[in-house]
Amino acid sequence: MESIKGCCATAHAQNNGRRAWLKAGMSAGAVALVAGTGSNAHAASWTQAERDALTPDRVIEMMKRGNGRFRSGKMHAQDFLAQKRASAPGQFPAAVILSCIDSRSPAEIIFDMGIGDTFNARIAGNIANNDLIGSLEFACAAAGAKVVLVMGHTACGAIKGAIDNVQLGNLTGLLETIKPAVAATSYTGDRSSKNDAFVDAVARTNVQQTIDTIRRVSPILVDLEKKGRIKIVGSMYDLRNGAVTFLG
Repeated sequence: MESIKGCCATAHAQNNGRRAWLKAGMSAGAVALVAGTGSNAHAASWTQAERDALTPDRVIEMMKRGNGRFRSGKMHAQDFLAQKRASAPGQFPAAVILSCIDSRSPAEIIFDMGIGDTFNARIAGNIANNDLIGSLEFACAAAGAKVVLVMGHTACGAIKGAIDNVQLGNLTGLLETIKPAVAATSYTGDRSSKNDAFVDAVARTNVQQTIDTIRRVSPILVDLEKKGRIKIVGSMYDLRNGAVTFLG
């Protein structure tokens, strides 16, 4: 495990764009003054000390505030080139997000995050298999992320495929992982993929079942959660209004 940590533990060089917001108690991102413009641009990536000082609850609050900025159209100006340079020697993300491959739900944008802020794992239907759970274990146990966020979304095509019993190559097996959520969803009314409300209800159930799978398969993450070093949480992203609702 120590050798794995080495690839994520290289200290960052300090720079003028470091995360001034952290000292000031502001929300997510590194704030640097853009010379001559008077505007704020996020120009730094996390240092290990800054990330390690955060609690899981603080990281979740940052993500909620970032989503608020996204919804209001008042996102931070991200200096991606500066973030690229700052994060090249090493990475210290605060969270790992397991979400769907849907092109309309890019986690970094939805939470107004920059390069180096989050690990991102994407797979149709935001399911968890052994390979993905291994990635989550790396993100938290080796690299120090504080939050595992499973994020489903409305109008999910993978959920619709599971409801409709779609058969399509290797996708067939993936949808089998989602089907238990269809059966487990209590819903009175039309239980078809044409009913948006039912599709979204199944998506929420699927998020919880993914979390259950993570906890069942990974004693490493369960131990970190019991010790308060991480939180494993679920959420739903609404494609229509851009809101992320944290579940449970």
